[in-house]
Amino acid sequence: MNVSNNCSVANLELYHHVRLTEFVLYNLIFFFGALFNAFALWMFFCKIKKWTETKVYVINLVFADCFVICTLPSMSYLLWNKSTRNELCQFVEAIYIINMVVSIYIVSFISIDRYIAIKHPLKARTFRSPTKAALLCGSLWVSVIIGATLQLWQRQATLCFQKDTTAPAALSLLYIFFVFTLPLAILTFCSTEVIRNLKTHLNTNSPDEKSIQKAVHIIYANLVVFLICFLPACLGLLARFIMERVGATCFLLQVMKNFSSVTRCIATSNCCLDSICYYFVTKEFHEALPLPKPSTEKTNQIHPSQTHTC
Repeated sequence: MNVSNNCSVANLELYHHVRLTEFVLYNLIFFFGALFNAFALWMFFCKIKKWTETKVYVINLVFADCFVICTLPSMSYLLWNKSTRNELCQFVEAIYIINMVVSIYIVSFISIDRYIAIKHPLKARTFRSPTKAALLCGSLWVSVIIGATLQLWQRQATLCFQKDTTAPAALSLLYIFFVFTLPLAILTFCSTEVIRNLKTHLNTNSPDEKSIQKAVHIIYANLVVFLICFLPACLGLLARFIMERVGATCFLLQVMKNFSSVTRCIATSNCCLDSICYYFVTKEFHEALPLPKPSTEKTNQIHPSQTHTC
């Protein structure tokens, strides 16, 4: 690794106030995340009886977020005590990483599903069904579990949740691309296209203008929340990777290490916000979706049978 000769990246310390912030934030996320996700599970199992694509995705999302939340007390303890990478640490790392990645990709699946339903309603009948959604989620779980297990098995870090400084550069870039960049690009593209499509109905004197406007606001909110949670982490990892390769000073490397720790907390907070955002997505889209039936340009309008999500 091409780093400064007078310091070791693995031995750089977190500032005390950053460690304290981590500890407090993880415990707050645990408290509110457990509360919100318990409510979300009750909502989707007890109140929404019909199994749809959205319900399949959201329940998988809630389970992934719940598993992440369950790791947070142990994670905050291990980080605060600078624990070595023992069996408990490896187990907590595996649960955290697997479920964070699954959570990120299920959010992407929901945005793709919504894009197909609204932008291409005729094709939606072929590509969308609860069974296909379940198979896609199952494939995601298996793929992520296998990939994360192999990656964690080869990790050479000394301390718990410490970056592996021996990982090849190509592997680090692939991690950044597949875990952050690709899902961000998918969600941004699908959300902007859906918003653009919905806004066309606002200019046609639609009787459901208020409902469409609510749906647009909800999509904006979901996109902004996702960007706030994951864009700093993505940029932080990329900046830290570049600094380590070009041989930045110890001070800059330490600043980036501290910044990456804070952005990981911010990214983890998405597990709280998912349950709120996607509860409202299903609720608002159920209200917003009875739009005018397509007349001539069917592929550019929303069909009621394709847009009910609950």
